[in-house]
Amino acid sequence: MGIVVRSALWGAAIGTLLMGAFVTAVDLAVPSDKPPSSAFITILAILVVAFMTGTIPGAVVGTGVGFIRRSVRQPRQMPRPMHPPVPQQPYDMWSDLVERCAASTRRVAAAVQTVPNSAAKDWLWRISGQLTKELDDVRGIAQLGRALGAVDRQHPVYQRLLQATHDFHQFENEVGRVALQMFDHPELDEARTHLEVLEKQLPQLSA
Repeated sequence: MGIVVRSALWGAAIGTLLMGAFVTAVDLAVPSDKPPSSAFITILAILVVAFMTGTIPGAVVGTGVGFIRRSVRQPRQMPRPMHPPVPQQPYDMWSDLVERCAASTRRVAAAVQTVPNSAAKDWLWRISGQLTKELDDVRGIAQLGRALGAVDRQHPVYQRLLQATHDFHQFENEVGRVALQMFDHPELDEARTHLEVLEKQLPQLSA
């Protein structure tokens, strides 16, 4: 049985008793010459009056008290803990350029892998390896820019790295062109001229 129902029942009982006692006291205080046979009717009248004026109002008041008691007893919901905001990493303008050079390096290696096995392919592999070493220089330039705290895209270090990104992309296109020619002419003598030109076109960042 809920606390509201119990409070309503207690309120009805208390209200009935109080009004019954009040009506009885009034009846006794008033002198009367009623015959004894009317005592039953008097008691019945007291009960009716007590019910009408005590039970119903008492139940209403008890119900209100019950709601109040229930709200007081209910545990308060603890506010959810506020998680500290995840700190956002500041934008790194250097990482974007480094990744573009790294992507060109990966595509060059993948293109060389498709060339038929030959001495010319071995030479092309060595050229691809030299491009990987140049990528280390790209990362070094980016580290220099970070160390200097450069945020201006017109900064000489950023412009140097931007040019390197362009050179890597151009070299990637040249490797694709030479690799396509080597499908038809994989012999070293046929590909020698193209490979020599390609080797001279390697991005020379450390020069």
